[in-house]
Amino acid sequence: MDISIIIPVYNEEKNIQHLYYRLTQVMENLNVTYELIFVNDGSNDASIGLIKVLAKKNKEVKYIDFSRNFGHQIAVTAGLDKTIGDAVVIIDADLQDPPELINEMYQKRKEGFEVIYAKRKKRKGESFLKLWTAKIFYRLLSKLTSISIPVDTGDFRMIDKKIVEVLREMPEKNKYLRGQISWVGFNQTFVEYNREERQAGTTGYTYRKMLNFALDGITSFSDVPLKVVTYFGFMVSIIAFLVSVYALIVKLVWNDSVAGWSSLMIAILFIGGIQMIAVGIIGEYLSRMNHNIRNRPLYIIKDSNIKTDG
Repeated sequence: MDISIIIPVYNEEKNIQHLYYRLTQVMENLNVTYELIFVNDGSNDASIGLIKVLAKKNKEVKYIDFSRNFGHQIAVTAGLDKTIGDAVVIIDADLQDPPELINEMYQKRKEGFEVIYAKRKKRKGESFLKLWTAKIFYRLLSKLTSISIPVDTGDFRMIDKKIVEVLREMPEKNKYLRGQISWVGFNQTFVEYNREERQAGTTGYTYRKMLNFALDGITSFSDVPLKVVTYFGFMVSIIAFLVSVYALIVKLVWNDSVAGWSSLMIAILFIGGIQMIAVGIIGEYLSRMNHNIRNRPLYIIKDSNIKTDG
């Protein structure tokens, strides 16, 4: 198998047929053997029914149907677990990422690159708030981590099967695949493109999911928040010590003791706020450790047409 294409799907019934047509056209023009692996992530529309119809018409169409919604990164991970291609492409089903770019990625692969990711020049049809928060997050993550995670990129990319094998050995439950792929290394490059508007339907990526995704990225690849908490602790301790010295001087030397209720309340609230922030950050790390310790399966497959060993 030359190329495996992983397509995570969540309520994409209006896009599946068009995506399938464009992907098959690209693969036929490349003249390669391929498989399309649709991973239905607990859709509550007709997505899985449409995928099964395509699977009956075309033996290259494979599907994995989850028992419920497990999340985008887990859906991609399930696809990675089942691929057999020498190269693997990850692409969303909303058609914001053009399937035709796979041709350019494949040419880069022939030049010897093992990771070819798609870098966005423009993002159409997205709100200013979403564009601004995404820009800030990617640049903040780049500063916080010790590895080079490309900015302005998503999961749309082509990777070599040797990288897929490494990803299968990475057991963490809170997946941040683009960071994991950067961490793996090998020869990496990019192709640029303008990201289009969603063809149809509505995005499943709410601001809440985006925030959780950002936390997964930061906690998976950076200990900086924990270090910041430590620095804050030292700063607050120094300030508290200086205030204590000042209070003693005022009382014992100047004999001018002030009631000080306001300053006392400010100090308590300030220190309490820092402590709450610290507990929250530490809690995020502990929560992710707890998920890994429980060692529950990443996903549960309800139905699939992919043959497994045994």
